Amino acid sequence: MDIDLTLLHRLFRAHPWHGVSIGEDTPEVVTAYIEIVPSDTVKYELDKPTGHMKVDRPQKFSNVYPTLYGLVPQTYCGHRTADFCMAQASREGIVGDADPLDICVLAEKSITHGDILLPVTPIGGLRMIDGNEADDKIIAVMRGDAIYGHMKDIYECPPALIDRLKHYFLTYKDAPGAKGKRNTEITHVYGRDEAHQVIEFSMMDYTEKYGDLQGLFEALKTKD
Repeated sequence: MDIDLTLLHRLFRAHPWHGVSIGEDTPEVVTAYIEIVPSDTVKYELDKPTGHMKVDRPQKFSNVYPTLYGLVPQTYCGHRTADFCMAQASREGIVGDADPLDICVLAEKSITHGDILLPVTPIGGLRMIDGNEADDKIIAVMRGDAIYGHMKDIYECPPALIDRLKHYFLTYKDAPGAKGKRNTEITHVYGRDEAHQVIEFSMMDYTEKYGDLQGLFEALKTKD
């Protein structure tokens, strides 16, 4: 059966992971799909099969996301992303987490809800390992932001802000007073150039995993 691509394009909302472009100027500028904002007391995330937002869980404790948080469309953390993580962190036995690339976005303005798209400039990232999975957190700034928009590299950020991000991701699953070895670790903070490499490897992983969807997306993009 022939599919009318123009009809599909006009009637159905694009899937935020598969049906939204990462951007023409990647990796210098990428699209971020925001799932969670700092005021959220419930953890929202993209339901990958449907493309709708869902409640993952209430935030268990008093911690809240320190920045806007979401994913980079048309990325996937597979074996290339994992191999790069192992090489940079001098580790073995790491696999990709089979999810789109996570992104934290610095912005001065208060954005009150997720399920939105933002053009952002990646400036660095956190090399996070969750168990044996590569779980990088790209750090970016909102384009045109009055406070953060001029930043080109993570080393321009106040160290306290980066420490806050590291603390959040290392502790947000911990119960008060919890002791023992954590399941997550951040091996190091990296700058703009390495963030670009992570994005590019995750795009290659996505093409290998979802190349058929990319072909359909490119066909839909040509339809008015």
